Amino acid sequence: MQENQLVKNCLRRHGGALLFVAPEWSEAQRSVQCQIVDVFALKVVTGFTCDPHGRLLLEADPSVAAGRSWSLLKACQLARKDVRPERWVVLQRNTRAWGLFWAGGGLHRCRQELLETTPSPTPGSAIVPVTPEAVLKLVLNLQVEDTPAEKASQTVVAPAAVAGSGVLRAVLLTSLAWLAVLGVTAANFLGVLQEQDRKLELLLERLPAPAANR
Repeated sequence: MQENQLVKNCLRRHGGALLFVAPEWSEAQRSVQCQIVDVFALKVVTGFTCDPHGRLLLEADPSVAAGRSWSLLKACQLARKDVRPERWVVLQRNTRAWGLFWAGGGLHRCRQELLETTPSPTPGSAIVPVTPEAVLKLVLNLQVEDTPAEKASQTVVAPAAVAGSGVLRAVLLTSLAWLAVLGVTAANFLGVLQEQDRKLELLLERLPAPAANR
């Protein structure tokens, strides 16, 4: 996907976390709702747990709809305290930010930023190729298993796939616009998750910041 010129204005740093926000976002808007995205595995954070040593581990699924939302400040805390802080981008839940991130080149730019600023940004898992098909599957939560031919096409792109990419991009853009509006207006299920948030606050207070080099 070609990088939109506005994408450069969307990348920010806050408290050690990488942010992707709408171009018009300002520091005064710290209470905006955000999601946390693993830009290498193409997953969205759904919750958290702890490893045997008591360190914070974010849990993520390959589905935008399944992802949880937090305030910008709390999302930055989570991304920074996780044992793999180099994987995460805090993404503002905003129609313009979503469009630029998923369809305007923001996802690719965030990968570049993390690869350039972190010694080993992808421990323990492969990098999922950013293709129109992969992003469309993520945002629409398509439960379709890849066939052997589709898996092979991630490495060698067939001519038919190239010819159909224009149609897929158009479908992707339409779907993203619909999902962005839906995401901004949807309830965040806070009532069900209040107890988990309370435990999270206590955990964040006790956890030390991770070492600079991992």
